[in-house]
Amino acid sequence: MSTNTKLALVTGGSRGLGKNMALHLAKKGINVILTYNSKQDEAQAVVAEIEQTGQRAAALQLNTGDVKSFDGFFSQLTTVLNDTFGTDHFDFLINNAGIAAHTPIGETSEEDFDQLMNIHLKGVIFLTQKLLPILADDGRIINISTGLARFTSPGYAVYAAMKGAIETLTKYMAKELGARGIAVNVVAPGAIETDFGGGFIRDNEQVNKHIASMTALGRVGLPDDIGGVVAFLCTDEARWINAQRIEVSGGMNL
Repeated sequence: MSTNTKLALVTGGSRGLGKNMALHLAKKGINVILTYNSKQDEAQAVVAEIEQTGQRAAALQLNTGDVKSFDGFFSQLTTVLNDTFGTDHFDFLINNAGIAAHTPIGETSEEDFDQLMNIHLKGVIFLTQKLLPILADDGRIINISTGLARFTSPGYAVYAAMKGAIETLTKYMAKELGARGIAVNVVAPGAIETDFGGGFIRDNEQVNKHIASMTALGRVGLPDDIGGVVAFLCTDEARWINAQRIEVSGGMNL
């Protein structure tokens, strides 16, 4: 393995947008460690697909909403870094793992709120904190938000509020980590056809058509529309992009 091969860690990389990000990173010549919550077989299939491109890959189990598990994950990660990749650090952290939840303000339970907060905000903060010592100087962090932090779709108040917090957090990360040469950006996808939220956008023809009608480019987004942007942000060409919110929505709700 070339000693200058970069390495990315993608949380929630076994399916959907995370899988697409992992595959696009590999196409850019970047090795990938991906995490999965429960679907080990899906994660290993992504690893195999990456290895077919000639890049190295590994998968580790992680529940990003369980901060108490991060010490154990860190230990596993350092072992994999050493054993599989021959290094003690990685270059790019993509905080992608997430869940969808329909949470109208009048009907949201405290349990719903806590789950969304733990995965989308608390977990991102403390996982990043845990990994900073082994994130390379001049590396990148990419946080994932949502178009719903800019425009509204009733029923996603808590989810969107957490993502709004992530957008503010991203600017603070960029400021605080700038001395180490680490750029931090946020990618905000619009509506995308994946299995996210039970495949609601992908499989409901009426919803799909409605979203397409609100989008300047006249269709719903596809995973390939997102993965390539995340991979680009990990290239040298993107080195001067910092503290930015990049919405990748085809022009939704303009």
